Amino acid sequence: MAEGPGPGRRLLDHLLVEAVRDLGAHAAGVYVLPPGEDVLTLEVMTGVPAHFAEPWQRISLAYPVPVTDAVRSRDLVWVASHEELARRYPRAALVLPYHFALAGAPILHRERVVGALLLLWPGPRHDLVPAVRAGIASVCAFLGHVLAAAEQTGQPLAPRSAARTLADPAADDGKAPGDAAARYAERLPEPGVALDPDGRVTFITGAAARLVGASERRLLGAPPWEVLPWLNDPVYEDRYRAALISRRPTSFTARRPDGVVLCFELFPDGTGISVRITHAPGTVGGEAAGPPQPAPPQVAPTRVGALYHLMHLAGALSEAAGADDVVRLVADTVLPAFDAQALAMLVTEGGRLRIVGYHGYPPETMDLFDGTPLTSSTPGVRALTEGTAGFFSSREELEQAFPARGDHNDGMAAWAFLPLIASGRPVGTCVLAFQRPHPFAPEERAAMTSLAGLMAQALDRARLYDTEHALAQSLQTGLLPHTLPAVPGLEVAARYLPATHGMDVGGDFYDLIRLDDTTVAAVIGDVQGHNVAAAALMGQVRTAIHAHASAGAAPDEVLARTNRLLIDLDPGLFTSCLYARIDLAARSVRIATAGHLPPLLRHPDGDTSVVHVEPGVLLGIDPAATYPTRSLPLPAGAVLALFTDGLVETPDHPLDTGITRLAHDMGNSPQGLPALAETLTEAVRAVDDRTDDVALLLLRPSAAPA
Repeated sequence: MAEGPGPGRRLLDHLLVEAVRDLGAHAAGVYVLPPGEDVLTLEVMTGVPAHFAEPWQRISLAYPVPVTDAVRSRDLVWVASHEELARRYPRAALVLPYHFALAGAPILHRERVVGALLLLWPGPRHDLVPAVRAGIASVCAFLGHVLAAAEQTGQPLAPRSAARTLADPAADDGKAPGDAAARYAERLPEPGVALDPDGRVTFITGAAARLVGASERRLLGAPPWEVLPWLNDPVYEDRYRAALISRRPTSFTARRPDGVVLCFELFPDGTGISVRITHAPGTVGGEAAGPPQPAPPQVAPTRVGALYHLMHLAGALSEAAGADDVVRLVADTVLPAFDAQALAMLVTEGGRLRIVGYHGYPPETMDLFDGTPLTSSTPGVRALTEGTAGFFSSREELEQAFPARGDHNDGMAAWAFLPLIASGRPVGTCVLAFQRPHPFAPEERAAMTSLAGLMAQALDRARLYDTEHALAQSLQTGLLPHTLPAVPGLEVAARYLPATHGMDVGGDFYDLIRLDDTTVAAVIGDVQGHNVAAAALMGQVRTAIHAHASAGAAPDEVLARTNRLLIDLDPGLFTSCLYARIDLAARSVRIATAGHLPPLLRHPDGDTSVVHVEPGVLLGIDPAATYPTRSLPLPAGAVLALFTDGLVETPDHPLDTGITRLAHDMGNSPQGLPALAETLTEAVRAVDDRTDDVALLLLRPSAAPA
């Protein structure tokens, strides 16, 4: 048997129920903040089932919702409508797309926050009157004493895995708790169905059971969408949630398997929901009467379908890298969710709105709107500057508000102009367009406003990514050699392929350094990481090697000195590097490596092998590291190949397999170095989503130098 609540919890419950009754709210909850923790835990709810609050059972104080803001600010947070919730807390509004107003207030004891109070009213609602604000403050003071007393007596309200649910205060009216039929009769004179706050059927008339096609025994005690497969749709369960949370009547229509269309009208109060079931208007016995008539807009089902699309979008946007990704995800998810046909996303840049992406519009139409000054009187500019979405269900509405817009006809018949505002800063405007007139219901407007907040945050991150990516690419390109020196008696071919995935701008580099008339140094390396820091360090490594090589240092000394320089710089990144000093007169090469992949050598007869060199440690780790060298012949016609791991490593194949494959391809490929370079990089060039850079340097002594 479950243990009942202790004295502290009983007093807490009593205060919460009285607060709901006295303040005119329809639901409330108390969060507890244990000492030294930064997570609010929901202790008890009344007015709605606690499982409605499951996403917020435990809330980090860093997560932006009204109760956490109230705790951080130590002040009352008031949200008058769902539209305001969507603007200020888009993630919360997306999960709860219903009409209600709410207040979050901190619970303090001796200047220490010990919890938070959440109150809900049917909304939208005007600002709280002073008496209600004073009442909230008084309730929080009492709750603070209760929570503190529980701690002081050694019986703190420890966090539970699930919140408790109290009976709604309105249910305490003297009637027998099981008299569901009497309660239903008071709420609604016609026969129908009664649901408890958890959505279970507590009463159903025989006529209603016959209408839905199931026996009373099967329906009693279960949510109707679990018994009737044709009601097992998120649309219908969402209408029940909307009625219970907003405390406003709502309705929906549903089609039975035999084609009969029924209308369900939901009338909520604190004890549950009364449902009236009738044949849909315009039908006789549920069948269409007369010629088919256009169906009225199904506002609520469309909105709920959109909700589930948008929940998917919320997760997808968190993975978006650049602005193109954001536009693509929004187009793929939002347009079908709202049955829209076109999308344009604009950002503020240099005092103008610039188009960063679009879908469903021809390019010439976008050219008309690209670069619109922020001083212009257009719906996109107004939405951004005023921070308020603009909805126009027809061209007539748009032209009445903006007569001058008639000069720029985009071929659409309805529009939603959504301001994109992230962290209080204007980012841009998103335009959703419809080919036919489109009435925007309140639920749909709220969903779009919530979406705009998510898009703004994603687009703001994406633009920062695009800027950093462009900077890194520019830095990386600028630090790589634009041309390699011409060396008599040596043929050279190089290929560099940057990564194409995400922010993967890496530190792969190569170089060819002419030391004297018959000696040349070839270098290849890879800096750890894929970001601006890696690209910058690559430039420093390349410069250091060039300086030490030009000073005449031997291969092992070039790497040792560069290693000590990197340790002094302490960049926090490591670098692999291979240095090869080629003596064209002696037809030989000396190689030293700092943890880099071994080179390949194709002999004049075509036989290709891996050149094994004892590797030293990566540059930037051990200041006392040494780098053994190996000398080997390099006759005319032989080809030495230096490369980075992006050429040979894939998620499906280890390095050894990739190197073996590269050696095979090298031994069976055309003799000319440019053609060989193309052949060896053909496979990676065909990959659209490369996650690493690729560098390849081919060298072949051709004749004795002059």
